[in-house]
Amino acid sequence: MASKLNQEDINKVVWKACDTFRGVIDPSQYKDYILTMLFLKYVSDVNKSKYNEYLDRYEGDEERALRAMRHERFIVPKESTFDYLYERRNENNIGELIDIALADLENANREKLSSEDGSGLFRNISFNSSNLGETKDRNTRLKNLLIDFSDETLQFDESHLENNDVIGDAYMYLIEHFASDAGKKAGEFYTAKEVSTLLAKLTKSAPGARICDPTCGSGSLLIKAGKEVGTNNFSLYGQELNGSTWALAMMNMLLHGFDSATIRWGDTLRNPKLKEGDSLMKFDTIVANMPFSLDKWGAEDAESDQYSRFWRGVPPKSKGDWAFLSHMIETAYAERGVVGAIVPHGVLFRGSSEGKIRAKTIDENILEAVIGLPANLFFGTGIPAAIIIFNKGKKTDNVLFIDASREYENGKNQNRLRDEDIEHIVSTYRKFKSGELKEGVAEDKYAYVATPKEIADNDYNLNIPRYVDTYEEEEEIDIVAVQSEIDSLEVELSKVQAKMKEYLKELGY
Repeated sequence: MASKLNQEDINKVVWKACDTFRGVIDPSQYKDYILTMLFLKYVSDVNKSKYNEYLDRYEGDEERALRAMRHERFIVPKESTFDYLYERRNENNIGELIDIALADLENANREKLSSEDGSGLFRNISFNSSNLGETKDRNTRLKNLLIDFSDETLQFDESHLENNDVIGDAYMYLIEHFASDAGKKAGEFYTAKEVSTLLAKLTKSAPGARICDPTCGSGSLLIKAGKEVGTNNFSLYGQELNGSTWALAMMNMLLHGFDSATIRWGDTLRNPKLKEGDSLMKFDTIVANMPFSLDKWGAEDAESDQYSRFWRGVPPKSKGDWAFLSHMIETAYAERGVVGAIVPHGVLFRGSSEGKIRAKTIDENILEAVIGLPANLFFGTGIPAAIIIFNKGKKTDNVLFIDASREYENGKNQNRLRDEDIEHIVSTYRKFKSGELKEGVAEDKYAYVATPKEIADNDYNLNIPRYVDTYEEEEEIDIVAVQSEIDSLEVELSKVQAKMKEYLKELGY
């Protein structure tokens, strides 16, 4: 029996397929075409395999097999299958045929492949678009794309895969590589996997938890947070503003087997869509890599917010950081909800309205930890960020500060957290939560446990260097030895100068 497909096998083939679009359109755009084709191929292969299983079971009775297929994960019309499109790869209207296939697939799976307002998963993408070149060039590119995905090694049904995560992880692999190509735009849809892993471990949820990411991008952080539970007993929720990125998140969930995940499309601050009746839905765990210092986030409507999310104060209209944090805190369950967010350092110390909001959250005793990260971990920005954790079930009045900014691996484009760096942060945080760390210096030049009084005395400024002293003493200078060396050099210099005068005199100068 042939060996089953592993992660590396699939990653190589699907990355090669990207050559079809390189140099034609921006990576932030062509990722949608590649990932959509990957999704279509997966759905087609799984359904074809199931259909053949039913044919065997019912001894070739096609009617019974088709009837059984109505109860599978996806309904795939014949014209929406990858094989149907591959057979027509030479057609002059192949782009139109792919668009029709996607529309029919949506219509047959409305509950899974559309948003609550009826917008389909593929509404923001067209394989018949002039973005892909003039008709002849476009047809050639789409033909090549279909040929790449027809590679005999790309059999995505369960019998050919090493494990059920392979396809979902190939999807994540592509998203990560698109992010490295897409530069600054990547921040809109991807959080570096090591940072996602760190945040998921810091906010580790118990079985049965409701987990939410209100700015979920392509969903990688949300999936990591779910997998950290260790069982399948959890539910995932998210909201994403960008339509194309929302579609990526939806496909990502389905490829990882999270069919019941609820991912909404819309503006979390102006129009939160994760609700129960007229109230905001509550969650056990909320994680987010929110847009940094978002301008025009909706401050003009915040005073009259129907959900009273901004009762601590309205953040400035040009910086939405505390608006997102306020939303997350308000949607965390009372007594037990945990919020973990990646934030710019300005969140920790800026004054005015932000300072007042920060002071109120500290006085509520829900702030649990502030963790400084190394610079250049994120695509599109080199600025260092921090992780801030709120816990409505805190067991202490104190706050943990960690300066992890110096522990990382240098990278060509981005720095990255190593496993040992993540473990250092997580183990220190867990010791604090379990009460092992006392007030004051917890680890020299790395961690400090601050009391409410210390923070108040610092005017509620959470800037990490105020608490974690990373000052390195300079080596003591031996003044006598230095002076002796200077004297010696001066003697030598005078000899050299005298010699130079002799040479110049000989040359007639």
